[in-house]
Amino acid sequence: SLFELYSVTLHSTQLNPTETALVLIEYQNEFTSEGGKLHEAVKPCMESNNMLENSSKLMAEMRSKGCTVMHVPIVFEKGHKEIGAVAGILAGIAEGKTFESETWNAKYHPSMEPAADDINVNGKLGLCGFHSTNLDFLLRQRGIKNVVIGGFLTNCCVESTMRAAYERGFQVYTLKDCTAAMSVEAHEGAFEHSFGLFSTPTNSAEVTAALA
Repeated sequence: SLFELYSVTLHSTQLNPTETALVLIEYQNEFTSEGGKLHEAVKPCMESNNMLENSSKLMAEMRSKGCTVMHVPIVFEKGHKEIGAVAGILAGIAEGKTFESETWNAKYHPSMEPAADDINVNGKLGLCGFHSTNLDFLLRQRGIKNVVIGGFLTNCCVESTMRAAYERGFQVYTLKDCTAAMSVEAHEGAFEHSFGLFSTPTNSAEVTAALA
């Protein structure tokens, strides 16, 4: 199949830390923590691949190797006036009043807090990590060629960001054990049927090995 033809693996690849960024999407309490409005929906998938612990461990590992670590939260002002969608996931965010600024829900999970040298990417109001943010500018300012992506949701914001990074000419690596969706089936399906077309699907152990 075309998918099998164009899919590659990370096994033979070396990643130069100075050219590699870890892009962490929405590791916020709304998803990650008990009491978050969307936590129960993602909890089964999070537990199936231990994504939170794997993400925290990889984040520390990549920091120690000299990679750029970037955090991409989604945050809305009270009232969600930024959203005009009347259908789809953005309409659901507005209706549910999720990811509201200056609330516990929008804050990072304690294990995923940015370090002093990490970079916060501002302005994410939609699904793609590039569309309304300064992510592209920040990556190019630092000479990044390799973009490693983890976070939420596998088949939504992670997928949108993966596709946009690929179209911009970055080498993209998606982390199967550091991402989660609202069902294990949706997560597995995204990796099985589409991620190999726009990235190198991989995991935290392979990325760590490639940085050695």
